[in-house]
Amino acid sequence: MNILALDLGTSSVRGLVLDTDARPLPGALARRKVSLVVRDDGTGTLDGPGYLACLAACLDELAEAGHLRDVSLVATSAQWHSVVPIGADGAPLGPVLTWLDTRPEALAGAVGPADPDDFHRRTGTWWHRCYWSIRLPWLREHTGGRIARFAGLAEYALGELLDSAPMSISQASGTGMLDLRTLDWDAEACALAGSRADELPELAPNGWRGRLRPAYARRWPQLTDVPWAGPVGDGAASNVGSGCVEPGRAAVTVGTSAAVRLVQRVPAGQVMPPLPEQLWRYRVDHDHVVTGAAYSSGGNLFAWADRELRLPGGSELEVALARVPHEGGLPVNVRFGGDRPPGLAPAGSGALGGLSFGTSAVEILAGLMRGLCDLVADDLGVLESTVDESVEVVLGGGAMAASRWWRTTFAATLAPRPVWFGSNPEVGASGAALVALGRVGDASRLAAIVRTDDAASPS
Repeated sequence: MNILALDLGTSSVRGLVLDTDARPLPGALARRKVSLVVRDDGTGTLDGPGYLACLAACLDELAEAGHLRDVSLVATSAQWHSVVPIGADGAPLGPVLTWLDTRPEALAGAVGPADPDDFHRRTGTWWHRCYWSIRLPWLREHTGGRIARFAGLAEYALGELLDSAPMSISQASGTGMLDLRTLDWDAEACALAGSRADELPELAPNGWRGRLRPAYARRWPQLTDVPWAGPVGDGAASNVGSGCVEPGRAAVTVGTSAAVRLVQRVPAGQVMPPLPEQLWRYRVDHDHVVTGAAYSSGGNLFAWADRELRLPGGSELEVALARVPHEGGLPVNVRFGGDRPPGLAPAGSGALGGLSFGTSAVEILAGLMRGLCDLVADDLGVLESTVDESVEVVLGGGAMAASRWWRTTFAATLAPRPVWFGSNPEVGASGAALVALGRVGDASRLAAIVRTDDAASPS
């Protein structure tokens, strides 16, 4: 049995085919870059119809190459926190707000939760611009046309392709409006958002499966009777794909952005573990939660430096970085894109210090990389307090795969903890497949983990 895994990211859409153990099959990958609109005012949006077209193009490519013939299940990893206003005709009334958009703010006179600490414990989130409790009222003020309902990017895209597309518990937890224990919309969060039940997505039951609409079944006949599982939040999927599904192992994932996260088994209805005030908590599925911290900077730091500083390329860059010590260096603030929750720093808060006429472009890049390592190290210490033990760490994501120097700097910064490298570049897709298969418990055994300084040897 093969699995078609879709990765609905911020900078690209990917479709790939995995084997029964959720490992990518050689060559069975289609990718399309998407046009993320980013502006100095904090805008971070995607065009919904354009995004859907990119997803369909990936499926067309895989179908034409014959990769969809033996697919028996479709799994999806999708970005958290996105929202798009939908009109009565089902069409978007504006662009999709992504996690990167820092413009939403509470309306004048709005008052937050009655007990912020209890709200944080129930929802795992805060009354913050990243979540729907502030985003929905802001969108009503800034959207032309009458809004019939709201959807996340995944629900909008899959709602066009499938017979139905309720919101998975994992995606709902990323809105900041789900009670993580009862797995229902939180009444106070709905009141803060000013939302009626019919404006919010229907919540998918455990084990939900969808099917292609007839028009798309004719387009991709290989998928006519194939079930589609509910989307998994990208951070949760990355933890599972990295083999980090036990309290003693945390994942540090660096893609476009970055995060440090830890998964625990907490079935619906059970009491939640302690949650420090600076950490968020979301749902992987009905049986697991993921706790952590996220950052607006990651691989986009390298992309910015590469674009603006005329860095050397390929192996020449790695040779130059190898001459830069892993410790010390330039004082930096890597919050170029502002803060992720609970922070409130706006976009444009990044800073570089200690520059001289002798400072090289490679040293600036190294300072940015090291600055992210320091942020992660601080939050990892807080995360360990929730399990009362030191944890081992698995690095993953495209930026980690691309830079050995960044991997070894993370290892030095996080020492004396054991630090491994997840060599699978598609941890989100693999993780979503394992969740869809009900095999979260197998993730540690199946993950491709190697030493941080070794590209081949297994741990």
